[in-house]
Amino acid sequence: MRILAVTACPTGVAHTYMAAEALEGAAKEKGIEIKVETRGSVGVENGLTPEDIKEAEAIIVAADTDADVDRFKGKPVVSVPVGAAIKDPAGLIEEALEKAKDFEPEEDLLDNVQQHKAERSSQRTGFYKHLMNGVSNMLPFVVAGGLAIALSFVFGIKAFEQEGTLAAALMTIGGGTAFALMIPVLAGFIASSIADRPGFAPGMVGGMLAANIGAGFLGGLVAGFLAGYITKFLNDNIKLPKNFQGLKPVLILPLLSVLIIGLLMIYVLGTPMKNIMDALTAWLQGMSGTNRVLLGLILGAMMAFDMGGPVNKAAYTFATGLLASEVYAPMAAVMAAGMVPPLAVAVATFIAPKKFDKQQKEAGKAAAVLGISFITEGAIPFAAADPVKVIPSIIAGSAVTGALSMLFNATLRAPHGGIFTVFIPGAVGNVVMYAVSILVGTIVSAALISILKDEVKA
Repeated sequence: MRILAVTACPTGVAHTYMAAEALEGAAKEKGIEIKVETRGSVGVENGLTPEDIKEAEAIIVAADTDADVDRFKGKPVVSVPVGAAIKDPAGLIEEALEKAKDFEPEEDLLDNVQQHKAERSSQRTGFYKHLMNGVSNMLPFVVAGGLAIALSFVFGIKAFEQEGTLAAALMTIGGGTAFALMIPVLAGFIASSIADRPGFAPGMVGGMLAANIGAGFLGGLVAGFLAGYITKFLNDNIKLPKNFQGLKPVLILPLLSVLIIGLLMIYVLGTPMKNIMDALTAWLQGMSGTNRVLLGLILGAMMAFDMGGPVNKAAYTFATGLLASEVYAPMAAVMAAGMVPPLAVAVATFIAPKKFDKQQKEAGKAAAVLGISFITEGAIPFAAADPVKVIPSIIAGSAVTGALSMLFNATLRAPHGGIFTVFIPGAVGNVVMYAVSILVGTIVSAALISILKDEVKA
């Protein structure tokens, strides 16, 4: 028998490691193999790999803080406070093994999509992993900020200029606060992905400096990666006597890393990154005609190419980062194109029922919901079943949608929400043609799928 465990306490100093030792001791007495991941003040140690999770009989989460439990979906999990693992580790192990006996995970299209997303997340490594950690944690700030700004425009485009009004309050919440935190959060979580908890403070400081200097999204990316690798280097190379180890994560690393990244951003990198960001923003805002259509076509095709994979996320990250610079057209093209693949397979199951089996027809209904919610991964099960015919079809439709969205100058102030953003006044610019772009791309992809796919054999 093999079980896994995660231990974590709010301070990450004592109880985290006491619980780990207790579980390891109890498992040894019972002759059970156990691997314990500790999430302490110096970060994650003895981390659980996707292979570990796949092979485990059961998982114990003894934590009073975040333990990243989403990765354990489909496995029997016993979740308790960290103190319970110290008091009765043997009882916890017995409970976990008992829960594993009759455990059978249920699966449907939604579970399939969530599992696929979790697998992709666990497979991320290096630059891509760190970037996605920053982007995913940044998104709530961008969503809330963008929609708060859009709501302020309901009272008039310049209504927020009148102090004391609701419009002014909404603009302060959205533009003055949520958007102001966007780049620091991006940089902070990129750095913490690289250097774990010690990287968060220098990443946030570097990101705040990038935002204040005007280096924007690109400056935040550079600050986050630099802060992370600098902190990791310091953590790996600064050696202290055992009695003084506790000073490293709370005093030495924060001081040195914050000073280094701060001075680099102020004296070396800030101005060049600002100039690059200003040039990119001016170029995008000045685009017209063929250039706009071509950019939309490329972004649209990228969104459908791997349906949530690295290419899709590259296009999405590019568009999301531009929101802070008040460039909204690429975001509209990206979200519209990202809705097309699942919507197209859903329509195809309806107009060409003979080309899908019963299970796929049922899955088509769920795919439609995922599509309008901007969850591109909803098309993955269909693409996996017939990649040669489905993937080119959805790429074509998404590319058409992206191109049309840019041609019609549709804009979007929120990076998520799918079709539901159209019901928020001010969130979508040129909303009618935005909807037309999605409809046309969906029809193109659904028609191609229906034509290219073979009928299912009885």
